[in-house]
Amino acid sequence: MELKPLIFITNDDGYDSKGIKALIEAVKDLGEVLVVAPDGPRSGMSGAITSTMPIRVRLIEKSDDIKIYACTGTPVDCVKLGLSEIATRKPDIVLTGINHGSNASICVLYSGTMGAAIEGCIFKIPSIGFSLLDHANNADFTESKIYVKLLAEQVLKEGLPTGTCLNVNIPKGSDIKGLRICRQASGQWIKEFKSSEDGSGQEIYWLTGQFRNDVPDDMTTDEWVLARNYISIVPIKVDMTDHSYVDKLKKWENLIK
Repeated sequence: MELKPLIFITNDDGYDSKGIKALIEAVKDLGEVLVVAPDGPRSGMSGAITSTMPIRVRLIEKSDDIKIYACTGTPVDCVKLGLSEIATRKPDIVLTGINHGSNASICVLYSGTMGAAIEGCIFKIPSIGFSLLDHANNADFTESKIYVKLLAEQVLKEGLPTGTCLNVNIPKGSDIKGLRICRQASGQWIKEFKSSEDGSGQEIYWLTGQFRNDVPDDMTTDEWVLARNYISIVPIKVDMTDHSYVDKLKKWENLIK
């Protein structure tokens, strides 16, 4: 009997978040689902791993085609542990999210959702990170589930280049105009901290801020298409080498002879 595709799922909002439940619901008919996700929120973890503490994992739910585990580690820990110790065969696809909030532009550098998708790439598994542009705990994922299933089916069918994953951001609401393949916008978070005091009068800081888009009129960027209610898809590579700059740097080899 032919095995169903094995779909590995994780996120950075925790195994009990509304977003990951929507992701499971969207793809459960496409194959066997294995979920290994953090036991609580782990946003902003990027590629962080746990190296000085033991990691614990517990089975939350088990049915014929769905197993859900909660892990005390980071999103990347969940991928490493799930693929190395829990999965009984290599998954056909790794899906992360659906994140509560955007991971467009430079947010990809901080995102635990995308850190986990990139880790899937390292295991040479086609991987997609999904985000909905709505931070609310009660965000409506009804529309996003349609596009998640569509894109997961496409990647299961066609695959992805080794070392490349997809960063998919979905506008909130039902007025989705389509999807666009694009690049991440250049920008920066500014006014990032709000100062306050703790109970003893010591100064403390809360992470806040606003995103400054440095290329607001660039039609090729994720921020531009998202602002116009298109889904953005940005291919992301594990290899961070600036290949175009390598030859120019070659002359530095003569600094030491």
